[in-house]
Amino acid sequence: SMSILAFYLSYFILISNYSLSQSSICLPKNHTALFIFGDSLFDVGNNNYINSSTFLQANFPPYGETFFNYPTGRFSDGRVIPDFIAEYATLPLIQAYLSPAGFQDHYIYGVNFASAGAGALVETNQGLVIDLKAQVKYFTEVSKQFRQKLGDEEAKKLLSRAIYIFSIGGNDYGTPFLTNLTSGAVLPCPQQKFVDYVIGNITAVIKEIYNEGGRKFGFVNVGPLNCFPLLRMAINSTSLSACLEEEASAIARLHNNALPKMLHGLEKQLKGFKYSVTDFYGALIELMKYPSKYACCGGGPYRGDNSCGGKRGIEEYELCNNVNNNVFFDSLHPTEIAAEHFAKLMWSRNGDVNEPYNLKELFHYF
Repeated sequence: SMSILAFYLSYFILISNYSLSQSSICLPKNHTALFIFGDSLFDVGNNNYINSSTFLQANFPPYGETFFNYPTGRFSDGRVIPDFIAEYATLPLIQAYLSPAGFQDHYIYGVNFASAGAGALVETNQGLVIDLKAQVKYFTEVSKQFRQKLGDEEAKKLLSRAIYIFSIGGNDYGTPFLTNLTSGAVLPCPQQKFVDYVIGNITAVIKEIYNEGGRKFGFVNVGPLNCFPLLRMAINSTSLSACLEEEASAIARLHNNALPKMLHGLEKQLKGFKYSVTDFYGALIELMKYPSKYACCGGGPYRGDNSCGGKRGIEEYELCNNVNNNVFFDSLHPTEIAAEHFAKLMWSRNGDVNEPYNLKELFHYF
């Protein structure tokens, strides 16, 4: 009869509406998202939304002057490393998690949780940054939202195909160093023990993301800390070889030995786990041999006094004429052209810079 037909019709309309709301976002075939964690090398503006700490923010000129023509919160004259990685992966620019608005459809391309000044340890710049543990807590929120919006199966597919990239550790070693330079630069506890503590925290975070469905991870190792203009100025290291002999660069090397060992161990332990480690330490030294050893923006020796933008306690600062001649934009951070160079290495260079895979392989072959 007609009423039974009407009942079935209304039932099918109800069901189709329900399944639409369940998966209102349609994922492209073989879609690979990019989730970004870490510190100022990767931060695209999360720190703009943290209680004001000018020391760890870059939301004022001359930051952002070349590419965006306004300060975005990136510690650069333009784009930072993940911006280029997204471009190579044919993704849009990945947005900062804290930028206003709740869950957004663009989350299916990925989310950037990185926070300038953050470390693997909660104590590193505590209260001024989103530490790594907190970044992953935000990620699990997003993961939960994926399951609500896409349904379990699609969410699982998205999370297992995605790439998770990290720049973390430099602040854990560098911050105590800078704080203690006046009192003889003693790092907490024996160096190897301290490195093990940092690596242990990173391991816990990887496992948490793995439990949410993540399988493919990319890391940059820690740079030669004493070669950054801020630390070179503080320790008055005149030559490139001198900056490499200092203690903070030595602890960075300990970290860089431990990181791939830990990841190799996880690969044996966790089914489907794949990783890439890029030698940022070696790549930065290689780059520093040629262009200017000075930062583009700042004052004092090496323009290393952290005055860029005039909002960190020193109003006067200099700005170079051609930013493309410099590796560093300010006292700690690469110029856009240097960031692009590092991103290219991460993306497609083979064994001499990346082990065991590069990011392009993680994106396309697994």
